[in-house]
Amino acid sequence: MLTPRQLGVLVLLTLMWGINWPMMKFSLRELTPLYFRAVTMSGGALALLTFFVWRGVDMRLPWREAGRVAWLALPNIVGWHFFSILGLQELASGRAAILGFTMPVWTVLIGALLAHEKLHARVYVSIVAAVAAVGLLSAQELAALAGRPVGVLWMQLAAVSWAVGTLLMRRTRTTLPTEAVTVWMMLMGAAFFWLVAPLAEPAPAWRFSAAMWASLAYGVFLNYGYAQIIWFSLARELPPSASAFSIMAVPVVGTIGATLIVGERPGWADAAAIVCVSVAIASALLPRRG
Repeated sequence: MLTPRQLGVLVLLTLMWGINWPMMKFSLRELTPLYFRAVTMSGGALALLTFFVWRGVDMRLPWREAGRVAWLALPNIVGWHFFSILGLQELASGRAAILGFTMPVWTVLIGALLAHEKLHARVYVSIVAAVAAVGLLSAQELAALAGRPVGVLWMQLAAVSWAVGTLLMRRTRTTLPTEAVTVWMMLMGAAFFWLVAPLAEPAPAWRFSAAMWASLAYGVFLNYGYAQIIWFSLARELPPSASAFSIMAVPVVGTIGATLIVGERPGWADAAAIVCVSVAIASALLPRRG
C-alpha cells in the first residue's frame, strides 16, 4: 500500500514524464532533434552529477567498468533517445508517447524468448493489445494526407531499444551505484549526440525565444534532473504494480498535455490506442494473482 507521500511523488513524477513529450515537441520548433538531445542530455547529466556528488554518492568510473557502462548506454540512452526524438519529429507528441510506451511489452516478450520460457496467456493478451495500438496509429498515419508512417517505425525501434536496455540492466553486474551508472550513461550518450549532430544537422544560431529557453530548462532540470532523483528515491520502495500504473499514465498525460502546449487534437484512434497500450502494459507488468 502506498503512503500519501509516495502517491503524491509518484503522481508528480508521472506528470513530469508525460508533459515532457509535448515540451520536446515544442522545442523542435526552434532546435533540430539531435542538437536538442545533446543540449538537454548533457545539461541534465551535469546537474545530476553535481547533485549526487553533493549527496556523497561515489560517482567515479573505474576504467574496468567503462566498457560495461558504455554497453548499457548503447540501447538505454543512445538507441532510445535517438530513435524516439526522430519519431517525435514526425508524429504528434501524444501519439509518439503512446507508441514509445509499448516498451514493457517488448521487454517481457524479448526476455521470455531469450530465456526460452513458455509464454503465458497474459503475454499474448499484451502482445495483441500492443499490436492493435501500433496498427491503429499506423493506419491513421498512412491514411492522413500529411501522415508520417516512418515516425511509427522510429518509435517502435525506440521502444525495442529501451526494452533491450532494460533487460541488459537486469542482467549486467557492476560495482557502481545505480546513480553513477545512470549519469555516466547519460554523459556517454551526450557525447554521442554532440559528435553526430554537427554531421547531420546545421549548427543552431542559439537565438531562441523565452518559451524555448524555458522548454530547454524543463528538459534539463525537470525531465533529466528532478524526475530522475525522484525515481531513484522511489525505485527501491515502490511495488511493481505502482510502477506499472505510472507507466500506463504517461501516454495519457502526454496526450492531454499536447492539447494545451502544442495545440494537438487527438482523435478516436489515439484514445483507442491509449486503451490498448494500457491493457498491454497491465498484462505485461501487473503481478498475477496467486
